[in-house]
Amino acid sequence: MRPLAPYPTLLGDVELDVLSVRVDGTDLPYAHVSRTERTVGLGRSGRADWELAELRLEARLPAAEIVDGPWSDVVCLAVLTEKATNSRTTARLTGTAGVLRGTLELPHGMYRERAVLALAVVATVGEVPGRLVAATQQDWYVDLRSAVPKRRREVEIVEADFREGPYEWLRPFKDAPWVIETAAELPTVYLNSAGVEGLPAVLGGKGGSPAERMLRDVVAGQIAQDAWTAMFHAATTGPETDEDGTPLLPQGWRGAVLRSMLPDVLPGLSVQDALREVDERRRRGAGWAELQTGVLYAAGRRGRTAKKLTDAVRSVDQGEN
Repeated sequence: MRPLAPYPTLLGDVELDVLSVRVDGTDLPYAHVSRTERTVGLGRSGRADWELAELRLEARLPAAEIVDGPWSDVVCLAVLTEKATNSRTTARLTGTAGVLRGTLELPHGMYRERAVLALAVVATVGEVPGRLVAATQQDWYVDLRSAVPKRRREVEIVEADFREGPYEWLRPFKDAPWVIETAAELPTVYLNSAGVEGLPAVLGGKGGSPAERMLRDVVAGQIAQDAWTAMFHAATTGPETDEDGTPLLPQGWRGAVLRSMLPDVLPGLSVQDALREVDERRRRGAGWAELQTGVLYAAGRRGRTAKKLTDAVRSVDQGEN
């Protein structure tokens, strides 16, 4: 989370570390925690039916600003959220102005896949309590499925039979070559193995004839553009807001997508101002349709669609001549 605020906020860095992890009262080996990846791996933690994980946390704040700044009643909160389950757990960290510690409890039954751990510093500013004055720029991830604390920044790709496969929700899309799903903590591209014969093999292949390479590049570019477009719309739907109604950058990949795409969607605006403009257009309806041109352009740039299509057209033209 980052505040887009018309009031004073902290200028110094706010850091969050996971010092240790306990599962049902037993310390988890620190190999399950990676400070480099900023990820905790709770999968295969010794027992599949564990009930409660406890994360011992340490926050470091700019002490001089905390003491001398135009705020009072400063509170430091660790916030754990998961989009897939709509779960949220918070813990208050306490200590000196610069270093605060505390323990956040993670009930296994409330979370399913990957949760995002962030730090929020709230205070009374201008006689208004509960204002967000600082937050972590790099969040942590808590992975409930993997024991390896790997951040997994990439989009997951899953091959599935949309007609008779295990995912019943895909059956209405049985004629689609692929579907983008963005509700979970990791965006997923589902490739329809029963839709276009040989599509997964073409995309997963290496080398091949010039025609095969051209087809692979063009299809991969189109999938990438569709994925970026879907992720942008997911990231801008129902954003969290501060008490003034100002939209906040979301956590995890959603925030990363917006920071990457917004400068191309609305050039000339800062990320903060662009996010506010997108939110206003979505709520009002006016200007939302016109915005889609910029969204497609930004998604196409990241999928390098124009280059791949140009290379394909050039290859076809050379083949005919």
